[in-house]
Amino acid sequence: MAWLDTLAQLGRDRTPLVMATVIKVRGHAPRGAGSKMLVTATETHGSVGGGDLEQRAINEAREALLTAATEPRLLTLTLNPEGGKHGLQCCGGEVTLLLEPIHTRRITVAIFGAGHVGWALTRVLSTLPVSLTLIDSRSSMLDQESLPGKREAEIELRHAPVPESAVETLPTGSHLLVLTHDHAEDLAILDMALRRDDLGFLGLIGSSTKWSHFRRRLTDAGHSKESLRRVTTPIGLPGVPGKSPAAIAIATAAQLLTVLELPEGGF
Repeated sequence: MAWLDTLAQLGRDRTPLVMATVIKVRGHAPRGAGSKMLVTATETHGSVGGGDLEQRAINEAREALLTAATEPRLLTLTLNPEGGKHGLQCCGGEVTLLLEPIHTRRITVAIFGAGHVGWALTRVLSTLPVSLTLIDSRSSMLDQESLPGKREAEIELRHAPVPESAVETLPTGSHLLVLTHDHAEDLAILDMALRRDDLGFLGLIGSSTKWSHFRRRLTDAGHSKESLRRVTTPIGLPGVPGKSPAAIAIATAAQLLTVLELPEGGF
């Protein structure tokens, strides 16, 4: 099936698309049930029947892409012998299409702090199909040669002299792990993250004493108790022994997996 190969390639290219499938035909129609068409913002692959039927399906699919729709929808079209806006189709039948948005953008995980734990987390999370950003205010810590060779993740090393500024650029739904070398940086990053209500997991490394201090400072900065409950600290699944960077990284990755929505055998 050529459409399967095309779908896989679009997935590898991270191209959002809508898959249109003929699921029901009443009377006569140019294509039977099961016919498929893949619609991107600029291209189409395959066909569900051509003419007015197909153009209206393309228009609906591109509207779904434009509005970032996530829910599938049914589209029922009559092949009108009087013709439609995009041409005459006089089959006289009725076709029902299933339009399924397929968004291939990877989940973003941002690690603030390229110290021993940050790099250990990068190596562990590199085995997952995520978009991974390792951020540090010290350019000397972002060593390209330390990147794992074989990896599933897309990894970006980002030097940010003012690391909290990087929070503003993260896409909606990003998950954050805050573990810099400087408590002032940790606090500033959390403050900025809590000002956004569209982020996912917010994890902070450190002790209960550190969090008690941070909680007071963040409250003074205007954050509510409800907002502060968004922060998970200390990070890592409870009960996992060991305080080495590798142990912390494994425990934290396991904790993060409980909230990540990764594709099943996907791209």
